[in-house]
Amino acid sequence: MTPRSIEPITPGPGQESAWAYPRPPRVECCPRRVVVVFAGEVVADTTRAVRVLETSHPPVYYVPPGDYRGACFRPTTHESFCEFKGVARYFDIVVGDRTAHQAAWSYPTPATRYAVLQDCVAIYPGRVDACYVDGERVRPQDGDFYGGWITRDITGPFKGGPGTHGW
Repeated sequence: MTPRSIEPITPGPGQESAWAYPRPPRVECCPRRVVVVFAGEVVADTTRAVRVLETSHPPVYYVPPGDYRGACFRPTTHESFCEFKGVARYFDIVVGDRTAHQAAWSYPTPATRYAVLQDCVAIYPGRVDACYVDGERVRPQDGDFYGGWITRDITGPFKGGPGTHGW
């Protein structure tokens, strides 16, 4: 059930509604090409991403080890807790003299149901130069905490965005 003041957008052909995603979140393999650019360099490039889909959120894409430039991802002391996935640890992304602070996170020991996410990294699209899914530039989810990737094939409204009251 959605809050009374929020009306989900009806998806068109080839679209998914974030309101049809489950809670707890679902994890699925994603063969689409995911590319992340920071400081003019590709820091992640994969066709083996994992998508996490949760009610009212655009998908969050996780890049598996070997498909991101590990040397560019520097651990920070910041952590957060997800009631489903467990403790997340954050990374700065550093390329040359540029740093994107706490621009990525990972679950080093996720809950069993989300074991596939172990050592994969998720990246905030609003904190890097650009993120792409199959060549389409992603729009970041509103709100400093959320890391969803909005593409034209996903409808909202999305948690944290206008009309959702940030709940």
